[in-house]
Amino acid sequence: MDNKRLRIKELTELLSRAARAYEQENHEIISNFEYDKLYDELKGLEEETGIVMSDSPTRKVGFEVLSDLPKMRHESPMLSLDKTKEVTALAEWLGDKEGLLSWKLDGLTIVLTYREGALALAVTRGNGEVGEIITNNAKVFKNIPLSIPYTGELILRGEAVITYSEFERINKEIEDTDAKYKNPRNLCSGSVRQLNNEITAKRNVHFFAFTLVRAEGITFETRRQQIDWLISQGFDTVEEKLVTADTVADTITYFSDKIESNNFPSDGLVLTYNDIAYGESLGRTSKFPRHSIAFKWQDEIRETTLLEIEWSPSRTGLINPVAIFEPVDLEGTSVSRASLHNISIMEGLELGLGDRITVYKANMIIPQIADNLTRSKGCEIPKICPVCGEETFIKEENDTKTLYCVNKGCPAKKIKQFTHFVGRDAMNIEGLSEATLEKLVDQRMIAELADLFHMDRYRDEITSMEGFGKRSFENLLASVEKARSVSVAKLVYSLGILNVGLANAKLICKEFGNDIERVRHAKKEDLIEIPGIGEVIADSVVAFFESEENAKILDDLLAEVTFTVEEETGEKLSGKSFVITGSVEHFANRNELKAAIEREGGKVTGSVTAKTDYLVNNDNLSNSTKNKKAKELGIPIITEKDFLAMLEE
Repeated sequence: MDNKRLRIKELTELLSRAARAYEQENHEIISNFEYDKLYDELKGLEEETGIVMSDSPTRKVGFEVLSDLPKMRHESPMLSLDKTKEVTALAEWLGDKEGLLSWKLDGLTIVLTYREGALALAVTRGNGEVGEIITNNAKVFKNIPLSIPYTGELILRGEAVITYSEFERINKEIEDTDAKYKNPRNLCSGSVRQLNNEITAKRNVHFFAFTLVRAEGITFETRRQQIDWLISQGFDTVEEKLVTADTVADTITYFSDKIESNNFPSDGLVLTYNDIAYGESLGRTSKFPRHSIAFKWQDEIRETTLLEIEWSPSRTGLINPVAIFEPVDLEGTSVSRASLHNISIMEGLELGLGDRITVYKANMIIPQIADNLTRSKGCEIPKICPVCGEETFIKEENDTKTLYCVNKGCPAKKIKQFTHFVGRDAMNIEGLSEATLEKLVDQRMIAELADLFHMDRYRDEITSMEGFGKRSFENLLASVEKARSVSVAKLVYSLGILNVGLANAKLICKEFGNDIERVRHAKKEDLIEIPGIGEVIADSVVAFFESEENAKILDDLLAEVTFTVEEETGEKLSGKSFVITGSVEHFANRNELKAAIEREGGKVTGSVTAKTDYLVNNDNLSNSTKNKKAKELGIPIITEKDFLAMLEE
């Protein structure tokens, strides 16, 4: 049975890849004869075993858009786990019993119900008592079985996760830094809870089963038996190891050694009694079941002194508190600042200047304050914006307090707005650093975006500024004149619409024929019909253009610019997909290389997948992650010289 199950997964992956290559990329990786032969083999195995995977070419799942996600109450509350960071505590907890140690994946817990061999229901954990129904989305998870051989009612729990590599790929496609996802868990949560499951399908969500709640008519003595049975039904399960009090320490070392190479995010381990009856006999507290316990790795923690709280405004008006402290070494680097994220976190730590605090790196990456040993509560929330001096207000939403500047004309907002507008991927006006823009705003030479096109009025003032001479000023004016000719997509991106990166701006503008008037009057229902544009982006676009202030900004800009027709692309690289990694030598930067590929009809993505045709890397013998992935998939690794030779053919 195991061999047949593995063969089903192998055939599903191969045939799906072959179908994509033929239908979307206009080339064949296997012949029609071979495809039909393998298809028949897969269909026969599915009928024999009853296992059909979600991406099987024999079963097409239709996409569906919902108005909202309905909710339902869980059959029994889903409790959190008690936890420890001490290995000795785990050994004592086990005693003379055998346990099952597994990853504690960091995603979204999902409850699946199968009836008559088919997926009938999928519900998120929610608050532990009430979750959201996401059945349509679960049907497009990357590795979930839609059909299984067992025909009784089956209820199981597992974790929906998105890999680090997929997280990086999606974030690389988002040009707006503020719109990037903070971590794979946030991305997974948003992907699983989409109202349009076509978006979920594109996010490559994986599901790993970790608990069998009930299988009608079947009883098991051990957790290991349950896991093995779930595997036989076609499920991928969380990696686990049998342990005793004597072996648990070594097994924790095994897992900790795998953290760096593990592509799935985790935030610890879970230890469960293997004997089901014994574990259940222990009952539960009001908060935790007693059959399992979570293990968290000890963080490298350093003690230091809090020097100040820096309040950092953004172009959205949000003012973030940042803790500045005496530098400490953490995980091999010197750290002297950590974001406090919001007022609620700052208040919870009861921070005061001069307090002794402990700091660590969350997941060994992000600096955080672990605790405040002094708790003097001396830090005040500024009543005025640190940049413009106007009144601030505290917004409370979902039990979280955040600080905002109410001044629409706040220089901090303006400076961030201007910096984004002149950026390389936006209007590409060279010679205007954030520091220079700050000076121009402070001296009231520029107040609105359109003012950038009239800096010639301040020739004497600007040429007398430090770092600016006549030549640099003339170069700046030339760059401004060049920016007057711009594509509709770049202008839309340059406006700094929340959640709208350059790629999304291009999608939207193309949909509306690169007509700025159609774009600015687009309705939400039309926007969400565009592949890749969800409700969040659509809401941002509509809200931005409905603002009278933004309408004036756009009207003023339209008086300054003329639109260029998007450059026609060649066909030498038509249908070919590239990934660029490493440093470049023949091009000024990666963006220039990307533009060269796109001019000839090629496409550039952020990560190496089965769809990739070429990986461009001048160090083609390196052991980088992308090189390894390309070699595994048989994808050619070419240098810039190889690429230039392709263009000359």
